[in-house]
Order: sequence, then structure tokens, then C-alpha cells
Amino acid sequence: MEKTRSNRKVTGFAAIAAVVILALLAGLYLWLRPAASEGSKSITITVVAEDGTETSYSVQTDAEYLRGAIEDADGLTIEGTESEFGLMVDTVNGVRADYTLDGAYWSFLVNGEYCNYGVDEQVVNDGDEFHIVYTPA
Repeated sequence: MEKTRSNRKVTGFAAIAAVVILALLAGLYLWLRPAASEGSKSITITVVAEDGTETSYSVQTDAEYLRGAIEDADGLTIEGTESEFGLMVDTVNGVRADYTLDGAYWSFLVNGEYCNYGVDEQVVNDGDEFHIVYTPA
């Protein structure tokens, strides 16, 4: 009987500790995530196709996030699957990259670095240069 009470206390303490840690991590994420900037921005989005050809789009946008800026780019289209994480892009300008089929995917870079967020959360700042690159396996 004494062991059961002791085990319950330890389990209860572990559960409380887990909740506190999760709350701290969530707060840290909200505090450290990049803030969206409002107002007009001038950015460049370059799509690098499977064969290496590049198509650049100069975009004037008020969008705070990359998806909105892509929607503002004349002639640039993206498609994919909506999920709880946002749009999972698998098609750019009609070209599908199917990771499950052959390991290919679309890479998203901002100012030469891989984006840390999906298109729905990647912040757009004035002067940013985005690249969307077909990446084979």
C-alpha cells in the first residue's frame, strides 16, 4: 500500500512537471518566433526548376507571410495539401515534386538560408530574396 501511494505521488509530480515544461516551451516559441512586419514590401522570389532554369518574380506586397506574397506574384502558383501545420507545398508552377515517389521536394530559402517555417508562417521583410528550388533525391 505504501508503494502505491509513493508511485502515485511520483506519477503526479512527473505529470505536473511535463505540463510546466510544455508551457515554458510554448511560451519560449511565442517569444522567439519572428514578428511579421506590416506595410508595403519589395521582394524577389526565384523559382529554380528541375532542369536548373530560373524564373524570377519581383513582388510588391503588403503580405506579412510568404504564402500571401506568392499569391501576389503574377504567374507564380503553388499547390499542396493543407494540414494543421499550414500548406505543405508539393507543386510550383504546375511542376510536382513527390517525395514519396522519388524523394524530390521543393526547398524554400530566404536570403540564402533555408526557411525555418512553412509558407504560412515564414515572415516577409522588405528586400528579402526567396528561392523555391526543385530538389531531387
